[in-house]
Parts: sequence; structure tokens; C-alpha cells
Amino acid sequence: MSDPERFITVSLDKRGVSCTARLLTDRAPITCHAVWDALPLGGDVYHAKYARNEIYTLVPPFAPEEPPLENPTITPIPGDLCYFTFSDTQLGTKSYGYETHAAHQGKATVVDLALFYERNNLLINGDAGWVPGIVWGTVVEGLDRMAEACQDLWRAGAIGESLNFRRA
Repeated sequence: MSDPERFITVSLDKRGVSCTARLLTDRAPITCHAVWDALPLGGDVYHAKYARNEIYTLVPPFAPEEPPLENPTITPIPGDLCYFTFSDTQLGTKSYGYETHAAHQGKATVVDLALFYERNNLLINGDAGWVPGIVWGTVVEGLDRMAEACQDLWRAGAIGESLNFRRA
């Protein structure tokens, strides 16, 4: 018996914008179950420097053990929700631009929950090379509004904004 469809709301709360995503439990079941069980999740939002059209938040690990690389991609498409696991040293260099008081600093493991909002993304990092992500959800409603807000975030700045994931 397959899992019922599950939906979440992804939001930029300060901007008052959200979209609805469907979890891809058939393609990334371990990741989807870990995320679903841990919701709500969120925190300060960042706009990608390397991957291009991506916003993300960094949260402490929440799964009993980190999911395997199921449903991987290095070329996410608009509406993809991706899950990445990083060590503190992977995100510790100054080239990433995180302030010294960022919530993830000093944590041994950090989870990156990301939303890709436009085309032409490539998950390659100058320090580490290819950075495959787990595609665990897809936006099914409201991506156009969210993409506009993401562009505003890129141009106007992310300070004071949060990216949040909640059960719909």
C-alpha cells in the first residue's frame, strides 16, 4: 500500500508569500518521512551564490540518521525542493558569506532545505565540486508568486526574512 499524498506550505513569512508543494514519497521515501515527521522547520533564508536560482535555510539535523542520496540531482528544475547535508567545515569558509553568529556555526552537521524557483541551476561548488541534492518535493501551486518574492529577496536582501516549511 502506498503512502497518501502529502502537501506542505513553503513560505517567506516577512514577504507574506507562500506556495504549496507535494512530497515525493514514491521517489524519496526516507527523506520525505524524516521531513514530514520534523515539520514545522525553518529559519533565516539565504539566496544561493553558486547554484543560481535557489533559496534555502540551514537547520540542525532532525532525522534519526541522515537520509541516503535518494532521487538525486545536480540540475534541479523550478519547483524542486532539495535536501542537503553538510558538515561544519564544508560551510565554514569565508567564501560562503555566513556571518560569524549564524545559527549553524559550530554545528557538526547542518541540513540545508532548499527551494529552486527558476531554470538553469547547476549544483557545483568551487570548493567542493559536484553537490548532489535529494529532490524530496515539488511545488504544485504558487511558484510564480514565490519566484517573484525570491527575485525580490535577491535584489533587496534577505536580512530579517525566514524560509519556513509547514504541513499544509
